[in-house]
Amino acid sequence: MKRRSFLKTTGIATAYGLFGAADWGSFLSKPELTQLTLLHTNDLHSRIHPFPEDAGERAGLGGFTRLSAVVDNIRSTVDHSLLLDCGDVLQGTPYFNLFEGKLEFQLMSKMGYDAGTIGNHEFDAGIERLAKNFEYLNFPMISSNYDFSNTPLSGKVLPYHTLNKGGIKVGIFGLGIELFGLVPEQLFGNTVYKDPIPVSQEVSTFLKKEANCDLVICLSHLGYEYEGDKVSDHVIASESENIDVILGGHTHTFLEGAQTVANKKGEAVLVNQAGRSGKMLGRIDLVFEKNRKGRCISCVNIPIGS
Repeated sequence: MKRRSFLKTTGIATAYGLFGAADWGSFLSKPELTQLTLLHTNDLHSRIHPFPEDAGERAGLGGFTRLSAVVDNIRSTVDHSLLLDCGDVLQGTPYFNLFEGKLEFQLMSKMGYDAGTIGNHEFDAGIERLAKNFEYLNFPMISSNYDFSNTPLSGKVLPYHTLNKGGIKVGIFGLGIELFGLVPEQLFGNTVYKDPIPVSQEVSTFLKKEANCDLVICLSHLGYEYEGDKVSDHVIASESENIDVILGGHTHTFLEGAQTVANKKGEAVLVNQAGRSGKMLGRIDLVFEKNRKGRCISCVNIPIGS
């Protein structure tokens, strides 16, 4: 397959403004174009059902059940999609206290997630329990900067993952936050944290240059942005050269749509995060064009309300 490329625009209004609503469908129907829709969640925090009616402005919002319905509806309207998670699936409702993560992982498998990464709250029942719960997953968990070699998770977590959607080769890697000082040491055991900046550069370069991926996605649980120099999605994006999209979590940041951050080469990296508790489903629509290396057509980010 010859390489495909895409160009990032700022939102659906831009796309419609350029082509018009009536022309957009015919534009996408061209045989040399392929659309890939990225759907993503973060910080679901064991919110199985929507918030109860006494939850004020959150009443009736969020939850796996409503997310699942929205995801199914979108999948019925697009040919190629990925469903990805950016960590902290666990902890936050009595369901976690009762089932210690088993239920959440079963639901994610039923929803058809394609990949996920590990947040700090995944360790809240201990690393042994987390490893046991992996038997309920039918998709890969990815972490590039946690070394689990001397833990019960050894061999259960991938450093990266590649897959093909509609002829588009996608490379995915994951970054987790420093656990020391955030999570009790007895819960994460001998997990070794590695600096995510050099790790992200190494893995993304491998995926783009050696694995020949058309699209490189980072699943991050570092946080969207901080004051000072603490590592974040913005920092990873600005220090990168081969990452196309960063999907994030940890800071519970609600964004109306994906933002762009210039990388070391001055190219735009899409950075997105979708709040918490399933009150938003992140969505990014990418359009790829064949046989025009370095060129692309459009990228659209659409946040989905629960």
